[in-house]
Amino acid sequence: MASIEPHQYTLKRSVSCCGVGLHAGRTVNLTIKPAPANTGINFYRSDLDKDQKVPAHMKQVVDTRLATTLGNGTATVSTTEHLLAALRGLGIDNAEIELDSYEVPIMDGSAAPFMHLLSKGGRIRQRALRSVLRITDPIEYSDGEKSIRIEPYNGFKITGRIDFDNELIGDQVCTIEVTQERFRKEIARARTFGFVEQVENLWANGMALGGTLESVIAIHWDRRSILNEEGLRFEDEFVRHKMLDLIGDLALLGGPIMGHVIADRSGHSMHLGLMETIAASPDCWEYIKFKKNGNSVLKQVVVSTKNAGDKINQLISPKINGNSVQQTCTI
Repeated sequence: MASIEPHQYTLKRSVSCCGVGLHAGRTVNLTIKPAPANTGINFYRSDLDKDQKVPAHMKQVVDTRLATTLGNGTATVSTTEHLLAALRGLGIDNAEIELDSYEVPIMDGSAAPFMHLLSKGGRIRQRALRSVLRITDPIEYSDGEKSIRIEPYNGFKITGRIDFDNELIGDQVCTIEVTQERFRKEIARARTFGFVEQVENLWANGMALGGTLESVIAIHWDRRSILNEEGLRFEDEFVRHKMLDLIGDLALLGGPIMGHVIADRSGHSMHLGLMETIAASPDCWEYIKFKKNGNSVLKQVVVSTKNAGDKINQLISPKINGNSVQQTCTI
């Protein structure tokens, strides 16, 4: 199985950092701790009267405007995608994330600071084996001219496309086979971006108060340059950041995926739409469970995708808003 390690992983030791929340502009203290096998990624709000657990799962998504926000009914955690992308990029399956605010700190607007932090904590292999979601037939979700599709592929690959009507960004397309090394070198450092007047409008409405040139690529009014003095980290940094967001959001499926994701002008709501469509299309995928055979590790396909699908289908039922949304599984 290409690029998929059979065992689950967690951190060797706890690591902490301090940053600023993008929208509230408040200081946030964040600690990432090791967690037992088969527990997944869970957020905990230490600033509330009682620690509030918010699982990093698609059923917990409560908002996809500007960022992905998770909630459990009494507590929310916003801007989760960059940290979740770093955890998935490093192959961390189980972790407890404790923070004392409702926002994950924005850091420099990319996943690179979280990658550095997690690398300091180190990884440790756990005895438990992984289950992998393998796409067997194409699944697509579309909304007007926007679309996102996942096709069978022996590994995990992303093709991202964005199309902005300006000289600086224009039409950008990027395809990357997502491995730990390539994620670190080619995706993790890509920063979030916004047009200057959009950021000013958010400021005027009490949002993006933590957004500065240290955490956001600010696109000039003339659409030909950026205000950040250091320039771009990649010539196509804009589409690479969209791919980073996609990896972080798809981590909400709860484990590794085998498939080729083709995202055309997609965003957080489209990512959720794809996950909902996957959940509703058990005939288009199967779980592969690794299994011990003496001292070696073998992979074994789950016989009944319907039974295996309960693991996803119990999470969320697809919601279709508007006639323009289409969900398809091609067999």
